[in-house]
Amino acid sequence: MPLVLVVEDNAMNRKLMRDILEIRFEVLEATRAEEALALLRETPPDLILMDLQLPGMDGLTLTRQLKADPATKPIPIIAVSAHAMQANIDQALAAGCAHYVTKPLVEDPFAFVDRLEKLIAAAPR
Repeated sequence: MPLVLVVEDNAMNRKLMRDILEIRFEVLEATRAEEALALLRETPPDLILMDLQLPGMDGLTLTRQLKADPATKPIPIIAVSAHAMQANIDQALAAGCAHYVTKPLVEDPFAFVDRLEKLIAAAPR
């Protein structure tokens, strides 16, 4: 099964994402950017769901750092945020995110995991 890293500081949001993702993925979880970096060194995921507002280092900064590193650059990153303004979306895409998902997740869970599977399949290896 593909492995997805969920970087989300809110326990309820993490649980919702985990419950949806476990339909077709193995799931790792991190509550902070620093924790995500440690997990990435041990077990590189096939995809990252990145909350943009994290304590300490924010998700955009972490995304830029991951996209600057040749070892993590190919991993697709999906921005996850409650902010849905076009400027927020543009900022996340400019940082290197492949897509932007707004919270709470309202998309059909099966359509959501289908979309993630397609991103993983299309990612360079």
